[in-house]
Amino acid sequence: MSRKCEICGKGQVSGNNVSHSNRHTRRKWNANIQTIRIEENGTVRKAKVCTRCIRSNKVNRAI
Repeated sequence: MSRKCEICGKGQVSGNNVSHSNRHTRRKWNANIQTIRIEENGTVRKAKVCTRCIRSNKVNRAI
């Protein structure tokens, strides 16, 4: 299952957890991806879209 926004392409980023003793372990931050129904070219389909694209009205939500 892809964790990537179909509109803007936002996806996972990786980095480190850093403890108090300065030990580094790898970790991932996931984008907040929601599956919503969108209207595209007169048809309704499901798409995986990040919440920023939903809030900024970059997609036409289907009713």
